[in-house]
Amino acid sequence: MFDTVLVANRGEIAVRVIRTLRQLGVTSVAVHSDADAGARHVREADRAVRIGPAAAAESYLSATRLLKAAARGGAQAVHPGYGFLAENAAFARACAEAGLVFVGPPAEAVELMGDKIRAKETVRQAGVPVVPGSSGSGLSDAQLADAAREIGMPVLLKPSAGGGGKGMRLVRDESALPEEIAAARREALGSFGDDTLLVERWIDRPRHIEIQVLADAHGNVVHLGERECSLQRRHQKIIEEAPSPLLDEATREAMGRAAVDAARSCGYRGAGTVEFIVPGEAPGAPGDGTPRPYYFMEMNTRLQVEHPVTEMITGLDLVEWQLRVAAGERLPFTQADISLDGHAVEARICAETARLSAQEGRVDFLPSAGTVLKLREPGGGQDGEPADGSVRTDSGLLTGSEVGTTYDPMLAKVIAHGPDRPTALRRLRGALAGTVVLGVETNTGFLRRLLAHDAVAAGDLDTGLVDRDAASLVPREVPDEVYAAAALLRQWALEPAEPAAAAGATDAGWTDPFSLPSGWRLGGEPAWTVHHVRVPGHEPVAVRVRGRSPLPRRRDALEAQVRVGSSEQRTARLTVDAATDRLLLDWDGLTVSLDHAPAGSGHWLGLDGDSWHIQDHDPVAAALRGGAGAHGADALTAPMPGTVTVVKAAAGDEVTAGQSLLVVEAMKMEHVITAPHDGTVTELDVTAGSTVAMDQVLAVVEPHESGTSGTSGTQEKEAEA
Repeated sequence: MFDTVLVANRGEIAVRVIRTLRQLGVTSVAVHSDADAGARHVREADRAVRIGPAAAAESYLSATRLLKAAARGGAQAVHPGYGFLAENAAFARACAEAGLVFVGPPAEAVELMGDKIRAKETVRQAGVPVVPGSSGSGLSDAQLADAAREIGMPVLLKPSAGGGGKGMRLVRDESALPEEIAAARREALGSFGDDTLLVERWIDRPRHIEIQVLADAHGNVVHLGERECSLQRRHQKIIEEAPSPLLDEATREAMGRAAVDAARSCGYRGAGTVEFIVPGEAPGAPGDGTPRPYYFMEMNTRLQVEHPVTEMITGLDLVEWQLRVAAGERLPFTQADISLDGHAVEARICAETARLSAQEGRVDFLPSAGTVLKLREPGGGQDGEPADGSVRTDSGLLTGSEVGTTYDPMLAKVIAHGPDRPTALRRLRGALAGTVVLGVETNTGFLRRLLAHDAVAAGDLDTGLVDRDAASLVPREVPDEVYAAAALLRQWALEPAEPAAAAGATDAGWTDPFSLPSGWRLGGEPAWTVHHVRVPGHEPVAVRVRGRSPLPRRRDALEAQVRVGSSEQRTARLTVDAATDRLLLDWDGLTVSLDHAPAGSGHWLGLDGDSWHIQDHDPVAAALRGGAGAHGADALTAPMPGTVTVVKAAAGDEVTAGQSLLVVEAMKMEHVITAPHDGTVTELDVTAGSTVAMDQVLAVVEPHESGTSGTSGTQEKEAEA
């Protein structure tokens, strides 16, 4: 075994690898960009080396800087994690040339399986079924379009290099091929430095099922069962589980053999994943002895994000076996020794906001950013969780962590295990309800509702389920309890300091009644105090509060009558639980517990995995600005913080409703900004490369006098997070 290992990655995977290194007694060396100087993986490593500025190209993607860091840290081996250079054959070779062991497969296997076109041909020759698609490498745009037409619509455009859904485009309309091919090439080049594409037949209602393999340098290859990864949005996995609820034993055995054959065909070594597409409505009923049809899609020559579910049902530490295999050890078990125990499900916590789009039935998943003001992560039997290790969190977060848009949006993973699938799902929903990340919007609440979806509970999955039903999983309104709690916190802040008597004065603690925010007035019932608040993505709300607050002789509780918007009046009582630092809101007899954190002009509040940034709202100032901005509905604003990558118009251009004007990118996601109506571009002050803030005005399109309004100013492309 090695003495010292460099972890050439960041975030939760770097923390995860460091944890196993610590258990093995191996010294860990972390690397960090300037943006990550205070990150959790840096704090948890034994040593840390700065490798450059925030831009990944000048830090985490720089092989030269990583190798220098390995030398400075005294490392003998390099663990690449996943993403960045984990599947870069040139980096694997560079490690070997520098005298370092690359904790992964041989560079030749990385190169072969990293080229999806060659990979398909190789496994086809080994007898593994593949998805019908284009043949040959380096196809031009015209050749790709011809291949798509020959295969028949719909088709899937895929970068030949890389993985993880980056740059993939589902094309159903033949007329959209030129634009989609150009966009796929642009994303592939930006993500992998290679814009080579292939095209495959799209299988409707497919299931994405992958097989985990382990191979040593002595010819031993085993598989560790399958993972179901069909719950995806924009081709990016968000929920994974093991084993799959679809597969019968005959199909599991056949796919396992095929995965082992695929690994042998490329001389694989270490941990890897062979991914398959399985038609969801394919013939072959479970138990009849006939395997379902399945098709090889690609092989990921690295550890997968979803590896914890395999660890939880096999009892194996995959990072440990990566290290042992890289150190030359033999696998001490055979296929007959592998057994699967129970069921495990994983949810990916990402820095993003799921919001209903102006397009009916569509949800925009927008990147978010901010500072983590309050953090509570499940695991360890806290907050009512099982204390048997059945809940686990892999995370790269700390309180105070800065989450920007420079890197991938995944922040953490929550994993639950149970003796059966219903138990695992129930435990994961409970764990997500107890997950608190305030200061940055996340998808935690969305994932919790997805896990309760009838089709998910029944195991009736496919890769399009999330996109089809996402709108039903996004609440249209903020709960009244959240607005009430925010208004009561504002009301509490109006209370004057302790009366003089509390400081030992002689005037018996008299308090001027006009200094109290009670709404008291002569000869009538107290007046309402109106608090104007807003949550991004929702209309402002007026919350009226009336009553004595805080309660006489109690400064740890507040009680009042509350009206949220036009709803009926309710009695509310707010207290702070000193033991948990949570707000307890008695809302007309129903008590709810909310997490909270102050944030400038407002508060962050969290409830059951959801969180909201309740901001102060000035209706007069908003009216003077003209609603959404100085130009109202004519203004096109940034839907997220990010970078403008493409500008397709200029001031003075005549445009039509729905015409693409700009492309904004953040966290490897592209968003196309379109004209809201026919008109003239009167302002466009950004250029390609401009960094923009959320809600910043990008362009203004003034309508023609006879023009009609469009339905949306933002059209999100199907791209990877």
